[in-house]
Parts: sequence; C-alpha cells; structure tokens
Amino acid sequence: MRITDALGSVRPFISFEFFPPKDDEGSKQLFSTIEALQPLRPAFVSITYGAGGSTRARTVALAKQIQHEIGLTVVAHVTCVGSTRAELRSLFDDLARAGIQNVLALRGDPPKGSAEFVAPPGGFAHATDLIAMLRRNYDFCIGAACYPEKHPEAATLESDLAHLKEKVDAGADFLVSQLFFDNDAYFLFERRARDAGIETPILAGLMPITNFEQIKRFVAMCGAVIPPKLHVEMERRKGDAEAVEALGVAYASMQAVALLQLGVPGIHFYTLNKSPATRAIVSSLLAASAWRPAFARTVTVR
Repeated sequence: MRITDALGSVRPFISFEFFPPKDDEGSKQLFSTIEALQPLRPAFVSITYGAGGSTRARTVALAKQIQHEIGLTVVAHVTCVGSTRAELRSLFDDLARAGIQNVLALRGDPPKGSAEFVAPPGGFAHATDLIAMLRRNYDFCIGAACYPEKHPEAATLESDLAHLKEKVDAGADFLVSQLFFDNDAYFLFERRARDAGIETPILAGLMPITNFEQIKRFVAMCGAVIPPKLHVEMERRKGDAEAVEALGVAYASMQAVALLQLGVPGIHFYTLNKSPATRAIVSSLLAASAWRPAFARTVTVR
C-alpha cells in the first residue's frame, strides 16, 4: 500500500524503523523483533541505508523479504551517499520490480571519517535532487526527512525550512520527523511549516529511551534536545538499566498519547531493532484507544 493511501485509512497510524543486520545472528534478532511487533498492525516498516551506502544490498534484500514473506508494507531508505545516478537508477529499478511502492529519499550522513558531505562523482548533492529524479522517472510514494529542532548543518530555522519546502516542491509525498522529546517542538515546527505552504503530512518520530548514554550520543548528532526535567530524572537512574528503560517507556507513552490526541497523522518509532519498549508503548495506545483526537489543540510556548 502507498503511504499516502494508508494515511487516509489506517488508524492509529503507527510505523517502525529497522536497520539491516550485520550478520546471521542479527538477522535472527531482527525477524524475532518484527514477529513480536507484527500483531500491532503497523501501517509500514522502514529499512535504513547504512553510512556511505554500506548496506545498500541488504536494505533491498530485507525490504523484499519483509514485504513478500511477512506481508508488511515497506518503505526503503535510499541516500545519495556513495552512489552514482546510474547506480541509484539500478537500485530503484530493482525496488520497483520487487513491488516496493514507497521510498524515503535522503541525502545521508557523510561517510565515516568525513567532516562534511561531498557528492560522489556522478551522484547527487542534495535530497531534493534525488526526490526530483524519482518524481520524474518512477511511481514511488516518496518520503523525506524533517527536523523539528533544525538540521545540525542548517544555519537557521528559516534556511532549514526553506530546504524542506524545496524537497516538498520537488515531489515528497510525506515527511518523517527526526526524533524529539518535546511535543511543543513538533507542533511549533508543524505550524511554521504550514505557514510556509508545506501541507504534506508530517509523521512524528519517537525513540523510546532504553539506554540513556546511547540516546545522548544520538541527540548530539541530530540536534534534538532532551528536556531538562527528563534529563535530571534519567541521571538519577544512572546505573539502573531497568529503571532507565521504565522511565523511557513511560515518557514515550505519554508523548505518543498527547501527539495522537492532538491530531498528528501518525507516529514513527525508531526501534533500534528491539521490540520490548516499542511493543509496550503501542500496546498501551491500542488498549486506551489513545489515537482518538481530543477536542482542541493547545501548544504551550516556552
């Protein structure tokens, strides 16, 4: 199913992100995770694309396997990193032949050891260029990334939003946000996007905290902010992995309930190929019918 069609019919709209495993043991863990999450009826699952395009073949193979053998709708990530235009066309031809209808088109992070992104010879420099090529030549439903708290490389919020508008104008059908821990950041970003003429659905990206040190590394790379109160409570639980995960699940559950009740089109969970935390959160949402919108939206400006 195309994501744009699912957005109009699936409630609650929940999706999960996985990354290609490095070995057979990782593959076993991944498919155990998928089997555990499948009963939650995700609208789609997405498969990431390793740094420098290092998992391109595994991304395509995994996308095919999940969609054909498990029966879940798949969104395949594709980046500009490390590939020529001809190589990307070959990849997209392969995805199209396999019946994959949805892709998430990204510029990608600089290869390991590089301080900044440099377009490969014969390749694309920006996600906008990749999206435009897809729109001209294929019939995929195209997703793109957005950053409620600004892309780390963007000079200003305004320039970041201008780049996002270019991606939407080039042909992006839906957006998936970077992870965030403050719902106000999402809603303020959404308001600014709508004021800029961006009407594309924006899925809210959440990552349950199960390892606080790991999350701190993630937010340092992606520009997200951990709210001070949450940071303090996590620090108090340092050294107690179960307590950290319990708080992380509780916090993400509250985030998800509020987001859905205030009308977000859907929530995209960054699972890190693990099921327990995400399963607990989504199970609580389903049990509480928490996706039913509240009567009014209020945004607190701090």
